[in-house]
Amino acid sequence: MILVTGGAGFIGANFVLDWLRTNDEPVVNLDALTYAGNLENLAALQGDRRHIFVQGDICDRALIDRLFAEHRPRAIVHFAAESHVDRSIHGPAAFVRTNVEGTFTLLEAARAYWSALDGAEQAAFRFLHVSTDEVYGSLGPNDPPFAETKAYEPNSPYSASKAASDHLVRAWHHTYGLPVLTTNCSNNYGPYQFPEKLIPLMIANALAGKALPVYGDGRNVRDWLYVGDHCAAIREVLARGRLGETYNVGGWNEKPNLEIVHTVCALLDELRPDPAGPHARLITYVADRPGHDRRYAIDAHKIERELGWRPAETFETGIRKTIAWYLANQDWVADVQSGAYREWVARNYGDRPA
Repeated sequence: MILVTGGAGFIGANFVLDWLRTNDEPVVNLDALTYAGNLENLAALQGDRRHIFVQGDICDRALIDRLFAEHRPRAIVHFAAESHVDRSIHGPAAFVRTNVEGTFTLLEAARAYWSALDGAEQAAFRFLHVSTDEVYGSLGPNDPPFAETKAYEPNSPYSASKAASDHLVRAWHHTYGLPVLTTNCSNNYGPYQFPEKLIPLMIANALAGKALPVYGDGRNVRDWLYVGDHCAAIREVLARGRLGETYNVGGWNEKPNLEIVHTVCALLDELRPDPAGPHARLITYVADRPGHDRRYAIDAHKIERELGWRPAETFETGIRKTIAWYLANQDWVADVQSGAYREWVARNYGDRPA
């Protein structure tokens, strides 16, 4: 049995689905079901006795203790986090609570549980913390990619809260001996991603004939990682990663945001042409967000060298799969685009002059 936090969100749900596709070890899935957590992501597991869903908050110590006592997991895979930079700018308090206080609560509960295990179970236990490349800050155009030894320089409330959680995880290993592993991943994309992030937002807006908002000059660079590849990397780290180590997980796909938007438009022109004209006509430049990091890039040699992992998808294959999934799952998109979501999009993008 493993315990997954945030397993109804984008990456967490993909991980749970992939986990139960590849083996029969049951999953206890703890998710608070905030705006980005969606049980529809897990509809394929309805009636599957290997999947035990619990709605709850990782800041609830009594609940975490009860789950440990009842299910006795051999590992925790910790996805649960507030994860959108724009939302962190508008409301940082939720990011500090979930990402810092929540991780602290989970670490303390895990430490108490792990300390009481017998020798073999204690030796086998793992706490895998899923983090982000944004903790490393911003790169110049000619700087080398982020290695695991790169100093932390977070520039947004989101990345600062994730950096704080990374430091807590490291400290609980070095101070208390808790057997931890940390992964820092690049920008994920793929099925079930909430349409506030760049790729699903562009797909949804383009299909609706709405403006495709691009921050600044559109030349901010990110390394793009297909979510299925990320899930495979986490499984490898959980199985064979060295205790206390950090593994950067990247897609070897550095691309500027504007290129991503044009790629989405071109594929939609092919797969779902718009009688009104090419989808790229909808691209609209808006004022940049505060503190927008210019470039992220991941050096993923360590995980390849030690664990043999490399991404299976190129960006070209992954983005085609992603767009095909969204085209085939328009009901899912409509369901998650609630009134609250529309209000947030209007708030975030509506007041940004070109």
